Amino acid sequence: MDPISQGAVGAVAPQVVLKPEKLRAVALLGCAAGLAPDLDIFINSSTDPLMLLEYHRQFTHALVFAPVGAAVVALLLHPVVRRSLRPRESYLACLLGYATHGLLDACTSYGTQLLWPFSDYRVAWNNVSVVDPLFTLPLLCLVILAAVLRRRAFAVGGLIWALAYLALGVFQLQRAEAAGALLAAERGHVPHRLTAKAGFTNLLVWKLMYEHDGRFYVDSIRAGLKTTACPGASIERLDVDRDFPWLDPGSQQARDVERFRWFSDGWVSVDPGIENRIVDMRYSVVPNTIEALWGIDLDPLAAPDEHVRYISDPTARLEHRTRFWELITGRDCR
Repeated sequence: MDPISQGAVGAVAPQVVLKPEKLRAVALLGCAAGLAPDLDIFINSSTDPLMLLEYHRQFTHALVFAPVGAAVVALLLHPVVRRSLRPRESYLACLLGYATHGLLDACTSYGTQLLWPFSDYRVAWNNVSVVDPLFTLPLLCLVILAAVLRRRAFAVGGLIWALAYLALGVFQLQRAEAAGALLAAERGHVPHRLTAKAGFTNLLVWKLMYEHDGRFYVDSIRAGLKTTACPGASIERLDVDRDFPWLDPGSQQARDVERFRWFSDGWVSVDPGIENRIVDMRYSVVPNTIEALWGIDLDPLAAPDEHVRYISDPTARLEHRTRFWELITGRDCR
């Protein structure tokens, strides 16, 4: 999730466990440790644009690495709080804060390698958006109150809020997937796989994707008091031999396509509007569209050892914001 959420969750975990008079110090350490795993964003390459995708949310986010990462953070920051905390208390605060990071990231749909090095499976529970103010702001306020007033009850309240919100996300996800299965059945489709993910900043509008007969169907489900389908579009699943007959299977570009396919959990297709571009279907500003936020560009004239080009367009243009608001209000749903 976003850094504010990660820091707040990292801070609240040790606040709940340690003594009230130490809440300020442990909040500082927990927050720092909760942010630390994202230092993996500095693992990148000027020649290999997909290296960041491979290493972000990899070993620094793995459960087995948490004790090591926590020890590094505690070693660096204990001198700052040595008058308030003993070394083992500093380590415990950092361990609790650090361990929350990968688990919270796994609640999103991006994918987190919690089981590294035993598996490269990208865990994605899909029950919360990568940014959700309704999750973050109440939690942040309660963490600050706990630290300022030295009242553990506020920290407990913050933890309860966070867990309850994530549980609500699981409930909403199940509703969205059930509505999606019904929508597919109405179309006479038997999905090969079906998934839903929380729309940006909310648990009301969900992006629904399913695969049937070689095509991806992208719709939206508005899960209010009742679930309502908001029909979208469909597109053919990527077939490298069909879509890029000129691509040398032994080239670096071909290997990069498979790396991007793994990162995107197989939800990849050719951009219908841009030649030689492969996109990640999981993310779009408007949930029931295939206007992807990122992808890779292939070059028919590239050298055999040349990488693909990674492209990203996360901006929400005016028409995107308008269409997204229509989904939130239900005006764009049947």
